[in-house]
Amino acid sequence: MSDRLIQHLIAELVPHGARVLDLGCGDGALLAHLRDARGCHGYGIEIDDALVHACLKRGLDVLQFNLEEGLSMFADDSFDVVLQIDTLQHLRNAETMLRETARVGRSAIVAFPNFAHWPNRLRVLSGRMPVTRRLPYQWYDTPNIRVGTFADFEVLAERLGLHIDDAFGIDHRGRVVRRWPNLLASTAVFKLSQR
Repeated sequence: MSDRLIQHLIAELVPHGARVLDLGCGDGALLAHLRDARGCHGYGIEIDDALVHACLKRGLDVLQFNLEEGLSMFADDSFDVVLQIDTLQHLRNAETMLRETARVGRSAIVAFPNFAHWPNRLRVLSGRMPVTRRLPYQWYDTPNIRVGTFADFEVLAERLGLHIDDAFGIDHRGRVVRRWPNLLASTAVFKLSQR
């Protein structure tokens, strides 16, 4: 499954013309797609110099700073949608960032590798950490600070008072999984709003 396919599935959740904040926007591919295909506008946030440069080459508005510092520069409800696509697992303050995401956005879309996907479970049962397309790093060189599961995120969202408007998984072939996503999906996707 390609990152591009995940981006297109996630883009379908973003309303046309929405004001978007993309946290950890990478090279800006998703934000550019939202601009070009869905008439969206907004900002990306990225820390990596090369990725910020790639965003600028795409003509995107990008802010360079560390998300660990929070989103205090944005007022409440500044954006229609805040995206956290493959960002949450890299943050030390994941819970704080989810609260901030809910504060600055009317809704949020969060996606991350689902550690409970069945091939990962089998690999752990064999005594080894999984290495897959969605988790491509060895345990000793991964940029991921944490791993999470579809089911764990549901509990966290509930604890933080976030409403899950939609939740599904994406399997390794790029198909949407709504039945048993904690077991069958390599990517977890949640669309959230405040209660």
